[in-house]
Amino acid sequence: CGVKRRIVALFHGCGQAGIRAVCRREVVPYLTGRQVGGNLHALLSDTCPIMPSETILIIQFMHHGDVLLATAAADALKQAEPDCAVDMLVYKGMEDIVADNPLIRRVLTVDRNWKKQGVGYQLRQEYALLREIRAQGYDVVLNYSDRWRAGLAAVFSGAPVRLAYPRARGGNGLWRRMHTSVLRQREGVHVVERNLHLLSPLNLPAAETGRVRMAVSDAVRASLRQKLAQQGWAGQDYVLLHPGSRWFFKCWPSENTAQIVQRLIDGGRAVVLTAAPDAREHAMLEAVRRQVVPSEDTPLFVLDGTLNLRELAAAIEGAELFVGVDSVPMHIAAALDKPQVALFGPTRLENWRPYSDRATVVWAGDYGELPHPDQIDTRDERSLLTAIPTEAVWQAVEGRLGG
Repeated sequence: CGVKRRIVALFHGCGQAGIRAVCRREVVPYLTGRQVGGNLHALLSDTCPIMPSETILIIQFMHHGDVLLATAAADALKQAEPDCAVDMLVYKGMEDIVADNPLIRRVLTVDRNWKKQGVGYQLRQEYALLREIRAQGYDVVLNYSDRWRAGLAAVFSGAPVRLAYPRARGGNGLWRRMHTSVLRQREGVHVVERNLHLLSPLNLPAAETGRVRMAVSDAVRASLRQKLAQQGWAGQDYVLLHPGSRWFFKCWPSENTAQIVQRLIDGGRAVVLTAAPDAREHAMLEAVRRQVVPSEDTPLFVLDGTLNLRELAAAIEGAELFVGVDSVPMHIAAALDKPQVALFGPTRLENWRPYSDRATVVWAGDYGELPHPDQIDTRDERSLLTAIPTEAVWQAVEGRLGG
């Protein structure tokens, strides 16, 4: 690969042991143990652009939104070298958010249920996965997770360049030995910008231009349209509202959501309401629906727990406007470059706002006191967005629909 060819030059004067290390893909252990104290970036920073033949593994062991936001790194890599191959390693169940993404060659998964099958079964599955990772011959690993399993996967990959951020929970001495460069995190910036910063040792041209990307296949679009048609949809434009979140403290009261839906219907705009297959979100959508007076001319379509994540993406893609809260659908709307209105509470706005120029954010902190983000109890099911007035959201909706 290009990285290995360029690294050979670094072994001038290191003898046959150095050359053998290159051939065995053991560049990093050799340099770390014998030459440069683990800081491979210091040697490679000016000589290590991505090459067409190289393969890159992105590791992200978090939730759907985190996996989606990591696609900005894949976009930057493919902009720099369209022929490089980018894979992802994620938790099983998270792969659907990148399943149709043309930036990603393949998605490897770790099943957190392996441990329920016993220690022996889990070890066999983990070892099989590590062997599969090793067999890919990765040249670069971008590790966005601070879990030890992710560090082990990075080391076992044999990649000569392995980049990560420090662990938040200690153990950074060993963590640094697992990676060729551990970068200091940028504070006060969006998660996407933080993800792109990890690429800086690769010296990509205009790496900061990487964007979050999501793709929807024709088959998924057809499935979504069929489900809408079953409710009487005849191809008309619609505004989509997804009021729920896996954490209810991020949600707006149902009566406020119902008022927005009613104004849209009264103004002649069809509305699609969506929810995850969750009993609490079902109750929220039912509360909204009960407060809306339907119109014969302007329909209300309710897709309550009937869509998978990719079908939800197709529904957002087809909407005139997305209205939601700080949740995965909000990030999907941004990745699909859709106009949106996003309601935010105590989550760090600078880190998690929709990464889009077509989003209007209505922040509860502009209308009342909010708890510090570090003091939030995620089990609290009380809404922390109650201070947001309906009129402020309606003005944002009108602004986006008018734009």
